[in-house]
Amino acid sequence: MTTPSEPGHGRPDPGLSAIMSERRQLTNLAYRLLGSLADAEDVVQETYARWYAMSRQQQDAIASPGAWLTKVAGRICLNVLTSARVRRETYVGEWIPEPLPEPTEWITGRSDGLAVDPADRITLDESINMAFLVVLESMTPAERVAFILHDVFRYPFAEVAEIVGRTPAACRQLASSARRRIRAAQAPATPAARQAQIVRDFKQAWEAKDIDALIGLLDPDATAIADGGGVVGSLLRPIEGAEQIVRSLVHLEGMLRNLTILQRTVNGQPGLIAQQDGVTVSVYAFEVAGDRIKRIWAVRNPDKLRPWTAGPRHQESQEQQVAPER
Repeated sequence: MTTPSEPGHGRPDPGLSAIMSERRQLTNLAYRLLGSLADAEDVVQETYARWYAMSRQQQDAIASPGAWLTKVAGRICLNVLTSARVRRETYVGEWIPEPLPEPTEWITGRSDGLAVDPADRITLDESINMAFLVVLESMTPAERVAFILHDVFRYPFAEVAEIVGRTPAACRQLASSARRRIRAAQAPATPAARQAQIVRDFKQAWEAKDIDALIGLLDPDATAIADGGGVVGSLLRPIEGAEQIVRSLVHLEGMLRNLTILQRTVNGQPGLIAQQDGVTVSVYAFEVAGDRIKRIWAVRNPDKLRPWTAGPRHQESQEQQVAPER
């Protein structure tokens, strides 16, 4: 991609700051649409590549560059979602959206250990929690794009229609259908403080191997889904039932020596991470209904743990700042 300071026209770009200020919005949109930070970054890069591939005259003719960038990013995401369905049919095991840490713990995963540019971080709100993203995965690409653009980012259906390639009325129906899916899958709201306490109790019971306490914290019909991306020893199918889930968790800790469990924010919600020798090997997101855990999503795919995995220098400083919770 041509560098922003020299957008291929041999002279400074006076609108550079305005164009680049859209980056965070585009990244937030693409991640919610795709559930993958890596794919979202690719979409944003491709969107800017298309902008800078135009002549200055073509750029100046665009009344709203931000709207243009959003339209292009939305269309690219729609194409990615369509092809992703085919790719995920051959994915090894279950596919779970990529988990994200809270901004203060965001790590690049690069060997230099430098922090990610804040402009590239994802805004954590209710439209980013794991339960929400998983429901989005059940939607058609057009439903997902129409719903996210209209209900989350507040774009009018006339603009959504230009991106999806359907009439405004059709996009309204798509968003309405998506809304029904969201409502049908939503668990009763549990206060954030109560969720955090339940996850903390779960962590302590897991560390103590207190089988009865673990089972008591889980809904009898709870489900655990793991995404290992083909990692040896990963679960390939969902686990149903509290006792089966607990048995699997205890078995996992037995397999991984020196496993340290830490409480962290995962996609804006209370969650856990498992570290082995200071490296994050699993991230756990939870759906809490009432006083029990209804669903657990465990991500072990190394490709999806980039924001959680530090380089050597960052690991050393992080170990000095964060003592294991025992």
